[in-house]
Amino acid sequence: MSSTRSKHLLALAGMATLALLQPAMALDAQSFVDRVEAIYEPLGYELTFGETTMEGDTIIARNVRIGVGGTPGEAAPWAVTTDVTFSGVAELPDGSYRAQTVTVPDIDADFASEPVGHIKLKDVRLEGIYLPATAPVLADTVLQLVQAIKTGPLVVTRDGEQVVSVASMEAASAFNPEPGTGPLVDLTSHLAINDITLDLSSIEQDDPAAAANIEALGLTQVNGDISQSMSWSMADGHLVVDKFLFDFDQQGALDLRFDVLGFTPALMDKLGKAQAATMVEGYDPQSQEAQAAQMMMGMEMLQGLTLAGLSVRYDDASLAGKTLDFLATQQGVERAQLVEGLKASLPQMLAGTGVAALNDVVVAPVSAFLDNPQSLEIAVAPASPTTLLVLTAAAANPAGLLSMLGLTVTANQPAP
Repeated sequence: MSSTRSKHLLALAGMATLALLQPAMALDAQSFVDRVEAIYEPLGYELTFGETTMEGDTIIARNVRIGVGGTPGEAAPWAVTTDVTFSGVAELPDGSYRAQTVTVPDIDADFASEPVGHIKLKDVRLEGIYLPATAPVLADTVLQLVQAIKTGPLVVTRDGEQVVSVASMEAASAFNPEPGTGPLVDLTSHLAINDITLDLSSIEQDDPAAAANIEALGLTQVNGDISQSMSWSMADGHLVVDKFLFDFDQQGALDLRFDVLGFTPALMDKLGKAQAATMVEGYDPQSQEAQAAQMMMGMEMLQGLTLAGLSVRYDDASLAGKTLDFLATQQGVERAQLVEGLKASLPQMLAGTGVAALNDVVVAPVSAFLDNPQSLEIAVAPASPTTLLVLTAAAANPAGLLSMLGLTVTANQPAP
């Protein structure tokens, strides 16, 4: 009796296990790729899937045409056809999908004919894919569709000559909470484009004069990196980009930073709807209705966005000096003579703005930089965060705007 009861219990447990597993077993490859189309096409992607098969939790879609940049009724101007493999696919109880990774075969194809443009891109990989249960999706969900995009080497050639190469690229975000577990609270992200090489010598074929200037400035071959880091809170739209750095060896580094509030998902959704309206077939941007809508959207952005801070910093590694030498040669004078002329003309140039206080802010640091190019930074730091609408209105009184912005210019100071 005991043995029979045990067998019955095992059978019931097995049936219960099968019932629990039923949603995973019901995963359908076609439904999954249909969801991919439904989510991404409103975002401007043209997607056509060929044969789709499923092996365990891996979905393989063959001959997928991916186009970007198209307009209604017209084919996308740039498109690639490739196989796409979705790995670690799962359907969640609410009908949304996750995929651990998306990979495509290495790309090795022409993209232009005259001159012949060719691209090679290896190790393309997307991680942390999330497809919500319904489409179209709201802005905060769009931000969570992909957790990371990574690639290996990129090489672009023109008529067989290499013009661009990149060792690797990565853009990744961390979401709080994880996608599909609740409304997005905040995120952090970073971008890294590593070991960029630009060979500009081929410009000589199209514009010999420009090529000569590029060579004189030492820009025939440029090497460097691009990196960015940011944080973003959804409730108040607080977006802080604490680094957006273009750092090129033996040339210089340009770092952009800004701190704004009000860039909320609600504002993004309104911008998205306004953009979608311009993509409708027959849209006339010159019509009274279109111009009125653009004005209303512009006013809403100015009212909604608040500036807390902004800075642009340049650290020289020879480019500024080479530029001064180049200009001096062009004018047939010594560099020191050119610099003195530029310094002498600064007050006159600033006088045209009608803001006498700019002299105190600009002349001394810019003159110091011209004498000895090391670094130059322009920063805006209002005493309290101020809406762009207020700043725009204050522009009628440039002196008042200058004070409100807290504008500073510094030269040859160590990076913060």
